[in-house]
Amino acid sequence: MGLFDRFKSGLHKTHSHLVHEIKRIVTLSPRLSGGSLEELEAVLLGADLGTAMTSRILAAVRQAYESQGRSGLDVFDIARYEVENAFAAHPRGLPASGAGPTVISLVGVNGTGKTTTAAKLAHYVQGLGRTAMLAACDTFRAAAIEQLKLWGQRVHTPVICGAHSADPAAVAHDAVAAAQSRGVDYLFVDTAGRQHTRQNLMQELQKVHRVMDKKLPGAPHEVWLVLDASTGMNAVSQAREFHRIVSLTGLIVTKLDGTSKGGMVVAIHQELRLPVQFVGLGEQPDDLQPFDPKPFAAAMFQVP
Repeated sequence: MGLFDRFKSGLHKTHSHLVHEIKRIVTLSPRLSGGSLEELEAVLLGADLGTAMTSRILAAVRQAYESQGRSGLDVFDIARYEVENAFAAHPRGLPASGAGPTVISLVGVNGTGKTTTAAKLAHYVQGLGRTAMLAACDTFRAAAIEQLKLWGQRVHTPVICGAHSADPAAVAHDAVAAAQSRGVDYLFVDTAGRQHTRQNLMQELQKVHRVMDKKLPGAPHEVWLVLDASTGMNAVSQAREFHRIVSLTGLIVTKLDGTSKGGMVVAIHQELRLPVQFVGLGEQPDDLQPFDPKPFAAAMFQVP
């Protein structure tokens, strides 16, 4: 399955809702009236594209209508173009530290899918011919350690872990040391889910990162926030606070296949100006895909 087909399948709910509603508005209104623009605005906001992108699309639609008239107006093409180009200034790509393992810390609130995402990332880099290791730094939830160990077996990746309730910073230290000694290319650190409003837990996350930096200067080289697409724009406040505490370098959006609010990828990117690195489009290891704005925008707005 090609990347566009994966996006199309994963964004089915978002695409179906957008196409159905936009077609209805365009068909019912022979001219671009204030009422039809208001309806279009409501549909775009309903898909959680955010106010900035919605305004951008509406402005482009008005301009096209004024210059070409109703016969030359293609709302779908305009929306697809605007969404795709919103990401152009923020390049993506799997980083490499250049010396020693590249350490990537996955952070976020409870239930976003950090543990499975860590394993899927290991699976992805191994598919590129690189080596990977996983660190089970969610020591508060015993099930998280077992879950990561099971995923490690599934994707043939070693997992460094400690006992339940062990100091997560100590586990992180041991994981970095193991990654260095074994010469692996990537270490993915699964941190405990924590509410962005819990200052003590956010400070603990800072400690985990400080300990890794002492063991390997510059680590973690990337800090990626894992967001659940179904939370929509509620994820913005989470992202802002995590960014303030640990200086995020990228975003991963999971569970896009289960929501009609796939536009939140665009809205959060516009809000934070952080690159979207990967998106989760299903439960299988291969369903975590590098984000590419062109097939993403096409999957949202292409008319069947």
